[in-house]
Amino acid sequence: MVDIQEITSGTFRAYGRVLNVDTEEFLQVMDARPVTPAGQADYVTELPELATLPLGKEIQTKVFGELPVEFGHCSGWNNHLNALEFHRSSEIDIAATDLLLLLGHEQDIDWDMLTYNTDRVECFHVPRGTAVELYATTLHYTPCRAGGKEFRMGVILPAGTNEALSCRVQHPYFMQAKNKWLLAHKEADMGPDVCYGLRGENLCVD
Repeated sequence: MVDIQEITSGTFRAYGRVLNVDTEEFLQVMDARPVTPAGQADYVTELPELATLPLGKEIQTKVFGELPVEFGHCSGWNNHLNALEFHRSSEIDIAATDLLLLLGHEQDIDWDMLTYNTDRVECFHVPRGTAVELYATTLHYTPCRAGGKEFRMGVILPAGTNEALSCRVQHPYFMQAKNKWLLAHKEADMGPDVCYGLRGENLCVD
């Protein structure tokens, strides 16, 4: 179990900020989506129904300075940390249900050993309808469910993020996809081509 803080707490400011945007149309789209099968989590980089919303254009302009973006979603039943990733850009997360984010700081990675201690991770509750910007230095991964219910979250990133790499560079398996660096926990068993650099407990929220 982990201690859960509210997204409005001062501690969150080191990881990101809450955005003042209208999420009502987004919530309607996400509410209409089918339930993710029990025990699974699903990530789609771009969803056509979300890409046409004014919210995506607003965030593209205000946060990404008109760079092309992809507007997808992540939904499911996850309740463990399992891994941490970062991008060389902010990520926008929009809660379509109450959910929990497990976050850390890139600055705390041991770059010589490519390891990170999970006791540094902090957990934040994000209420339904809340949009947050996670800074590029914020470690994060699949959200966790709140209250044992399915989580649903919109994700906005620069276009091309998470696409397959053309080649492996510098640190084999640490760079998992375009604009995506990832450290996994050994208990997550994500396959052989992953950098298992998380040290300590594979944190659980329930």
